[in-house]
Amino acid sequence: MDDAAVLTLFDQQMRRRITTPDTAGPLTERAGRVVRLTGADGDWSGVLFSELTADTADAEIAEQVRYFTERGLAFEWKLYSHDEPQDLGARLLAAGFTPEPAETVLVAETGALPSVPELPDGVRLERVTGAAGVELTMRVHDQAFGTDGSRLRQQLLAQLAQAPDRVLMTVAMAGDLPVCAARVEFTPGTDFAGLWGGGTHPDWRGRGIYRALVAHRAEAAARRGMRYLQVDASDDSRPILQRLGFGALATTTPYVYEP
Repeated sequence: MDDAAVLTLFDQQMRRRITTPDTAGPLTERAGRVVRLTGADGDWSGVLFSELTADTADAEIAEQVRYFTERGLAFEWKLYSHDEPQDLGARLLAAGFTPEPAETVLVAETGALPSVPELPDGVRLERVTGAAGVELTMRVHDQAFGTDGSRLRQQLLAQLAQAPDRVLMTVAMAGDLPVCAARVEFTPGTDFAGLWGGGTHPDWRGRGIYRALVAHRAEAAARRGMRYLQVDASDDSRPILQRLGFGALATTTPYVYEP
């Protein structure tokens, strides 16, 4: 895989992609020197791409703060390691943003990944189709990450309500206990499917369930004709994914602004 070429394609298709008002899902638009996504009904909002210089960055940051604040929306500025200017992170901090842990952008060719889930005895996969499944997913989130999942719950419910054909959510169950949960998101007109979630209950780690959910989602992406799988990986999941064949293209840091 030509990492530089795939990163360029990722920027073009996933970060610079513009939608129209009649497109299913949230609105993504070019606004000045940025591409931003404005969520609705609890969905995610943020800046996906920017073309800034030292002379234009501060004014553009202020404009996006004004835009989302007027709508009462918290939003995320997705800063990538190859974005300019080089001090953009410091400028976001100065404007009141809070950085979350950096993640590694990993990409693999879908056809090169395992596509048959290998689950331990007694564990099964169930598709999430409504609120009950989202609650099971959030139970895994609470155990795996120990962070406030209220905003994520809203986002997952919004995804299922607005564009259910663009997401596959799956929870791994051991009897009545949810032990792992993950989703894959499909963006029509692109070569990329995105892997998200992937949290595992602490008592069930090390048994291959996370890897099985990667294979499950890779098979679903292959059926959709998606050429690449992309993950914003934490330090915990990055080594597992790289052993499966994912390559690191960049790093990304979410900068969050609360109005």
